[in-house]
Order: sequence, then C-alpha cells, then structure tokens
Amino acid sequence: MANRSGLERELKFAGVELDALRQRLVELSAERVAAGSFEENWVFDRDGEIEDSGCILRLRKDGRGASLTFKGPQSFEGRVRVRQEHETEVGDAEAARALLEGLGYAVVKRYQKVREEWRLGSVLIALDHTPIGDFAEFEGEAADRVASRCGFEPEEAERRSYLRLYADHVGDHPDAPDDMVFPDRE
Repeated sequence: MANRSGLERELKFAGVELDALRQRLVELSAERVAAGSFEENWVFDRDGEIEDSGCILRLRKDGRGASLTFKGPQSFEGRVRVRQEHETEVGDAEAARALLEGLGYAVVKRYQKVREEWRLGSVLIALDHTPIGDFAEFEGEAADRVASRCGFEPEEAERRSYLRLYADHVGDHPDAPDDMVFPDRE
C-alpha cells in the first residue's frame, strides 16, 4: 500500500467466477501482488456533507495495514468510472478513527470484503469476495483493455459502488443487516 493521489479509472464486474478469472490471469502472466485478505471499511460523514457532494471518506483496515481515502465526485467515460482519489497509509486505524470522530465525523456505513490483488501491466485487478457476491475491479488507464483480455465486456461493467449495490440489495432483502458485513464477522 502506498500514498497516492490522482485519477482513479475503474471498471467493476458482478457475478464473477473468481477461480476462472484467477486462472485467466495466470495464463496472461499477471503478477499476484497480494493474497486474499479480509478488509474492514468504514465510511465517514458529517451531517451528510460528504455524501451530498458525491464524495466518499473511507478508512480501511486489511492484512497489510490501514489507509484513509478521499474520493471525489464520479463521472463516467463510457462504463469506466473516473474520480479524483487521495489515499494515505495510516499507522493505526483506531487512532485515525478517533481523530475523524474528534473532528465531528461519524461512521455512516460499513462494508467488508476479502480482496486478492493482481497486476497486469499498469492495471491493478482486484478479486473481491463480498457478502453479496463476487466481483472483479480493473483499475488503471488501460482497465477496459485488460478487462477485455480477461473475458469481460467493458460495456457490461457495473456502474454502482459497493455502497449503492448494498443499498439496492437491502431494498430487495429488507431483513438484511444495515451494513454489508459477513454474518460471522458482524
């Protein structure tokens, strides 16, 4: 994990057969850069000011450490989601959370996933297992080309974020928990 700022260019696909994608990545000589690890994500806001501006403030803790990310409003180039992103490593997720709460921010959503990461050229490929299914994300300037090489049609990419996907899931399953969490890790 590294500190970074710039434009995020991403395609996301739902209902992915992760084993088949993993095999395709091996065939393409992609490099596995991170084994699957559990992620805990907290989304912060203060009186809806961040969400109302179309942005996201997220604190993530995973097997490699913790990071704080701000994502600006999204736009689309075809099916590719484009947004400004600033991310920095934090040494202590609990201290970062306390700092944000001290500034008046509160956790408004929480989501979990198990993420495995691969790299093919300059594109980062995330294989995500979530409580609502399996997904693949392709991030980078050539995301659409790499997704095509892996057997995905860029025009079929999912435009919704995990937060929106889960909100829609809850609409269809009113008995689902408020947050996108695995039942054994609530």
